[in-house]
Amino acid sequence: MNMSHFQEKLLYLKWKKNKLNNNTYLKINLKNLVANFLFLKSKISDTTKFLAVVKAFGYGSNSIQIAKCLEKHSIDYLAVAYTSEAIQLRENAIKIPILVLHPQIGDFDDIFQYDLEPNIYSFKILNEFINYKSINHNQAIHLKFNTGLNRLGFKYSDINTLCGIITSNNINIKYIFSHLGASEDLSEIQFTESQIKLFEKISEDMEKKLNRRIDKHLLNTSGILNFSDYQYNMVRSGIGLYGFGNDYNYKSNLKPVVSLISTISQIHEIKEGESVGYNRGFIADKNTIVGIVPIGHADGISRALGNRKGKLLVNNIPCDIIGNVCMDMLMIDISSVDCSEGDEVIVFDEEKQTAEDFSKYSDTISYEILTSISQRIRRTYLSD
Repeated sequence: MNMSHFQEKLLYLKWKKNKLNNNTYLKINLKNLVANFLFLKSKISDTTKFLAVVKAFGYGSNSIQIAKCLEKHSIDYLAVAYTSEAIQLRENAIKIPILVLHPQIGDFDDIFQYDLEPNIYSFKILNEFINYKSINHNQAIHLKFNTGLNRLGFKYSDINTLCGIITSNNINIKYIFSHLGASEDLSEIQFTESQIKLFEKISEDMEKKLNRRIDKHLLNTSGILNFSDYQYNMVRSGIGLYGFGNDYNYKSNLKPVVSLISTISQIHEIKEGESVGYNRGFIADKNTIVGIVPIGHADGISRALGNRKGKLLVNNIPCDIIGNVCMDMLMIDISSVDCSEGDEVIVFDEEKQTAEDFSKYSDTISYEILTSISQRIRRTYLSD
């Protein structure tokens, strides 16, 4: 056996092993990612920058591949929740600016080392930043104000004290920003408008006291779609890039990026009165054909979806999840489906049953479904 044939044999065996052990996979459609980016970008001015949120492993997909794809397509900025996420991007050759939305005490050594832009949201974090500022006197920050979401951010009443500290320490504020709490809900338009009004007042007072213009960002995905007049200098999008816009009117414009696919490992026929799974969660009231699917709650499928609350698709036919979802597998009722061991099972995909559709079974949202997907699930990519 020559070396090339030997190498081919090794590659085949490796492929076969992966095929046997990883029949559950997450397909990431980078073409759809780019299409979503271009659609959202069409809603803003050519001069407005665009920030992509890639936190939580890129909403459960792969933050590195998402970031590389968007960087190639000239995205202006990235954002993550935590410093460790940003470091991973930098160590994988991502060069564009990265905003860290929730830096912690003790992070600033890394923030300076990896050239990251921190969100400064409290006096404690501001003082920590100042302690490290000697590393880079011109280090840029984003200053966050709380306009009604009541999570992170300075209050309007903090402005005088804040401006005094900023001036005396010569701090480089690159952006002022805030976060809308209900921009997707047009029944809450009065609340959103009150947030925008307060943000404009904060911005005006900050610029007056610091005697300079400061760039701003406020809009999230739903803000881009519903309140584009307030795009300021940059907009942010997370869930929209992954194909969901919290607005039915834009459902046809945004394309889901990920599909979670599995297979039928084994088929059983059980008799009336027999049970399936732990704690006899399902007891057959008639003869039932059961398919075993190699995905479980360790992979992000909630136990709440068992006992006929959730459905998976086999040959485009919805099949109830029966019994209790196990750690590494679940069981579905395939009595009405013509199928075989090895056939494909769709948990969610781009069209037939999206992550948003799947989320309704457990009364949650697409965000939670996407970000719950285990890292042990193999990722595959459809190139952009």
